[in-house]
Amino acid sequence: MAHETPPYWDRDMRQRLHLGEAAALGELYDRFAPLAFGIALRVLADEDDTRRVTRAVFRRIWESPLDFDPDRGPMRSWIAAEAHRLAVDLLRRRDGGPDGAAESDEHVRAASTAARADYIVTAMPAPLRDALELTRFQRHDYRRTAERLGITEAEARRRLRLGLQLLSSAAAYRADPPREGP
Repeated sequence: MAHETPPYWDRDMRQRLHLGEAAALGELYDRFAPLAFGIALRVLADEDDTRRVTRAVFRRIWESPLDFDPDRGPMRSWIAAEAHRLAVDLLRRRDGGPDGAAESDEHVRAASTAARADYIVTAMPAPLRDALELTRFQRHDYRRTAERLGITEAEARRRLRLGLQLLSSAAAYRADPPREGP
């Protein structure tokens, strides 16, 4: 998996940020800025706003490193979720208003689903991602995928099924929690 970090790295990075080590922020930015930028760009479709969101993600972790809890998941996931949350918030502010509220909500949902799908693909294990890329982008069937990856046809079908199951969870994700009320 690209840029995956072990739990001890996440804990060490959190501690270094908490101590105010600027080099830690630079290291974190070099490793995860492309992830934050990609997710925000998918939601916002505007590079200036995307840069603002990316900076805001890293400013937040610099100012409040203890907001990241390594017991709840990896730093990569926290950064991705924070980029998504900030991008959706900005999109709502930018496109919201009484006349465009319904259209904006639909745009937010579609952009959120697409960003979540992108993140799922980049976060899934390489064997699943490779099988999906061969079938989706290179239009291979499972037999050609198996041949290309040097695996059995049954293994190719299994990888495709698992990859598609992971991707299907992107559509089930809601950008905003359901509201409770009267």
